[in-house]
Amino acid sequence: MEKIIIIALVFVLSTIATGVYYMYKGTSVDEKKLRMFLKFNMVFFLPLMFMTVFTLVPGFVSAQTEGGSSQGLGFIAAGLSTGLASLGAGVAVANVGSSAIGAVSEDSKILGKTMIFLGLAEGIAIYGLIISIMILGRL
Repeated sequence: MEKIIIIALVFVLSTIATGVYYMYKGTSVDEKKLRMFLKFNMVFFLPLMFMTVFTLVPGFVSAQTEGGSSQGLGFIAAGLSTGLASLGAGVAVANVGSSAIGAVSEDSKILGKTMIFLGLAEGIAIYGLIISIMILGRL
């Protein structure tokens, strides 16, 4: 399993090294060449990460349940609810925020309405946090 993680890490570090090389070399990057390299990297990196998760997580969960306590899945559920809700809130705030800035620049009277929409988008993360607190309260 460590070999899979090392291979995935090599792919990520190679992408970073390529970006640093092109940045410090000062040359323009051929976009077609760079896109091909990034696609190649993602084709190998994402399956390696999914394979790692699908092989490691069941081992952790079974190791937790053999001891008589099954809190491991509860902690995973609490972490996923908070993380995924925060990710969704980030996407929502990015879209609503950029639209709000554009709308306020055209008409400054609608600033209050745009702040309401931004608050609703932030509420998604709060809902995820509340769900994770409820899950942790049952453990």
